[in-house]
Amino acid sequence: MPIIVLLLYVAFVLAPGLVDLWNLARGLIGLEPVRPRDFSLLWRAVIALTLAYSAFLAEIFRAGLQSVDRGQVEAGMSLGLSRWHRFRLIVFPQAFRTIFPALGNDFVAMVKDSSLVSVLGVTDVTQLGKVTAAGNFRYFETYNVVALIYLTMTIGLSLVLRRLEARLRARG
Repeated sequence: MPIIVLLLYVAFVLAPGLVDLWNLARGLIGLEPVRPRDFSLLWRAVIALTLAYSAFLAEIFRAGLQSVDRGQVEAGMSLGLSRWHRFRLIVFPQAFRTIFPALGNDFVAMVKDSSLVSVLGVTDVTQLGKVTAAGNFRYFETYNVVALIYLTMTIGLSLVLRRLEARLRARG
């Protein structure tokens, strides 16, 4: 499902439905109802991005954990390590090296996808650019600055992640 569709669905279908359920529960104990517009658009956007990226992250972690050779786990069992110690000392350190690059890519993608929250009117870099351009009619300059901000963030994050990956490779 495209992230923008998920954003719109959460903001205008799921959130009002949750508010209705909340009001039903509050009504049972005699409290005043909450209006759907009291549920911030920022929180609606956060929930939508969380739902979208949690599925990606779950798959990344699943694949990383399954990439650890079964023999490694059996070796830990033969040493008498508990299940927690096998995970903490054997499985997770090996899986993390596999997981980290994909996790970093997802983080960079989420930074870029966060610009989509501007369609909800949430104040972010893109929304600020839209408001500024509408106020001064300098669309070319304004959107060049917005693009430069996103470019700087994504390249900066990519360089930091690359450096961390190199450090992980050097350790093990």
